[in-house]
Amino acid sequence: MSNPTPDQTHASAPRSLGAPRPKRSRSLKFWGTLLAAVPLAGFLSCSLLHQGPYLPPEPLPDTPILDVHCHTAGIGAGGSGCFISESMQSSLRFDVYLDSFGTSVSELETRGDALILQKISKQLQESKHVGGAIILALDGVINAQGELDRSLTEIHVPNEFVETETAKYTNLFWGASVNPKRPDALERLQWAKDHGAKLVKWIPSIMLFDPADASFRPFYEKLVALNMPLLTHAGKEEAFTHAKNELCDPQRLHLPLQLGVTVIVAHIASTGSNQGERDTDRLSRMMGQYTNLFSEISSLTQLNKSGYLKEALIQPEWTGRLLYGTDYPLINTPLVSPYFYPLRLTRRQIRELRSIENPWDRDVALKQALGVPASVFARSAAFFQTW
Repeated sequence: MSNPTPDQTHASAPRSLGAPRPKRSRSLKFWGTLLAAVPLAGFLSCSLLHQGPYLPPEPLPDTPILDVHCHTAGIGAGGSGCFISESMQSSLRFDVYLDSFGTSVSELETRGDALILQKISKQLQESKHVGGAIILALDGVINAQGELDRSLTEIHVPNEFVETETAKYTNLFWGASVNPKRPDALERLQWAKDHGAKLVKWIPSIMLFDPADASFRPFYEKLVALNMPLLTHAGKEEAFTHAKNELCDPQRLHLPLQLGVTVIVAHIASTGSNQGERDTDRLSRMMGQYTNLFSEISSLTQLNKSGYLKEALIQPEWTGRLLYGTDYPLINTPLVSPYFYPLRLTRRQIRELRSIENPWDRDVALKQALGVPASVFARSAAFFQTW
């Protein structure tokens, strides 16, 4: 698979990226200001109601921290093979994501999609605490003919692009993404393993397949044979314009777990529900069934996931099972701010956290202040044996 795949060869933006798009700078500033103002009353009264962190903060590990959940994206510039759907480009999310990556359409058109990975590597190099990140590819929807369905795919980030670009940097690793409905899925897994992929990444709700499908058994057996963990989204997916969230019910993961696949469920399956029960509860119940089941804490400091980080740290089902991740670039959006924790952080802590410029150092400092144990920060690097 060293040559471009048909998906890459014919990949192009669904519409002209140079076409005028609605200006949303005022909207972005408005929503950013509004989100920052939400906890203001609590901030002013936090000295009276202060509860402190979820757990006593611990010193950070001496070894560099690994981020297991880091995204990239692209518009197809520079022959990357990436693309983003028209519906996504037309949504407010598109502007937010570009801004959180620290780039723009015009800059990517001029310098290529690889620029995003260059920026990520530079920021990681400047981080005091995080030594590297696993950059995630993302496969799309596969139709009945076994081909990539561009009309239903929201975002596509090819394996070959991510592998090629991460190889240029010592602090970037990569995670492959293979839709199990592809006719050559097993060959793609082998290629990914041969080219250093650390894991396989899924979002079933937007890739439109059911992880419980028995026909995927050979795929799971291949993952076991290759010793490749599966990092899969579970719970409600809100980062895209549409999703079939029932496909991200954690209870659909029994088959790969029973076959011995090491499964890492993203975000402790936060925010979603199935059959009248929270997905987090459906997942936590499974922790006692499978020793090969893990989760991670990316995105759990977001405003829309209030309470989930406390749950992950306090409830015993998660002990020893959590890895560190950020869901970058979402840590650069208005959804994440120390101002959302006026009862857990002191005013001085909030000011100090706001002053940290590096996004990874800011994320680590916030989670450490809230009580994320040193073992969680250290577990990712040990899990993947990166250094």
